Amino acid sequence: MNIKDFLKELSNSTSVSGYESNITNNIVNVFSKYSDKIDYDQLGSIIAIKKGVNNFSNLKIMLAAHVDEIGLMVKDFDDSGTIRFTSIGGIDPRTLVAQEVIVHGKKELFGVIGTTPPHLQDKDKSDDAFKMNDLYIDVGYDKDEVKKIISIGDIITIKRNFTELQGGSVTGKALDDKAGIVTMLQCAKELMKLNHEADIYFVSTIQEEVGTRGAITSTYKINPDIGIAIDVGFGRTPELDKSQSLEIKGGPGITIGGNIHPNLRQKLVDTAEEYNIPYQFEVESGPTGTDARSIQISRAGIPSLLISLPLRYMHTSVETIHMEDIKKSGNLIARFISEITSDNLEGYLCY
Repeated sequence: MNIKDFLKELSNSTSVSGYESNITNNIVNVFSKYSDKIDYDQLGSIIAIKKGVNNFSNLKIMLAAHVDEIGLMVKDFDDSGTIRFTSIGGIDPRTLVAQEVIVHGKKELFGVIGTTPPHLQDKDKSDDAFKMNDLYIDVGYDKDEVKKIISIGDIITIKRNFTELQGGSVTGKALDDKAGIVTMLQCAKELMKLNHEADIYFVSTIQEEVGTRGAITSTYKINPDIGIAIDVGFGRTPELDKSQSLEIKGGPGITIGGNIHPNLRQKLVDTAEEYNIPYQFEVESGPTGTDARSIQISRAGIPSLLISLPLRYMHTSVETIHMEDIKKSGNLIARFISEITSDNLEGYLCY
């Protein structure tokens, strides 16, 4: 499967945090073609293992990208039959007004998110931002009919299909961080052409959006020599300062900061320059809000890197990314992996 088709399949699927098992088979079916074994941690993160060549020292490199997406959850019903809901993960209520949704009950129900019409809003509050409690979902049924199909705790997703824009960009829901999963696939494909000593663990982590939980458990299980998280960074838009964002089509964002091992980061930069892969820097002075944060402090500490894919409109249903950034990021990670050996690892890890 090519990487664009795989991204489309994942984006159009449902994997709200805590309910990622819906797409386990999608990921296993694809990664099993590029790995020697499929394993899992106790929470359900998927671990595809590709063995290295002459790996007598049991060198292990872990790649991690989270498979979960933000979403909504049913919390109550109004007398009229409309559904009240809460968020799973970080969602700005302003992005939800007038969205189409799917409520995943005993069967899937299409609905729309509504709120008080502007004509009836208090004039002194008309400029205020919407809060989650101001919104509700209308599926068309009365309360008795709704409760036959929908229960408190059922998940809700935005109804949005993956779409190609012009010039190689694509848009859809949950590209954060399904684009990272696809980057791992691109890396796996590239590694089929290269010799690498290390065993590679491609981990599709769960529940990142609610606390990087899958990264905690899978890293503890694997105990890698190097951990590489792949996530999204803020793609440049007109209102964002250059120091706060990444250029679309600018290549992978290589993170600098306390969460990142300095020598490994420099090796990643050197590898990009050696193979003429464009890159850019992302500065994170504290712990990153990604799987890299949990990977780094697992067990006695794991030397970690973070690759950020430039993504516009993060945590909305129209996240936008360029396929070339995914391809270049996967290729860079593969080249980096191919140059790490048991003989040179200690030199890179020394401070």
